[in-house]
Amino acid sequence: MIKVKFFAALRERLDCNETGVENFQGTAHELLDILKSRSTQWRATLEAQQVLCAVNQQLVPLSAEVNEGDEVALFPPVTGG
Repeated sequence: MIKVKFFAALRERLDCNETGVENFQGTAHELLDILKSRSTQWRATLEAQQVLCAVNQQLVPLSAEVNEGDEVALFPPVTGG
């Protein structure tokens, strides 16, 4: 299973801290597509903004491979000031 964690505005809009995806192996982009298929709210939220991705606590592009047992974190871009 892959553990997917949501942070900041994504967590608030999805009303979900984390979820699991069983039997997946592919790219982070493909994982994002699976998550979007869960509901219209998930699709709208995950398509509405740019999403950054970390796999096993390392920032990666959405083209990065995700394997069984990985932890994926999704979050919106962060700005400071």
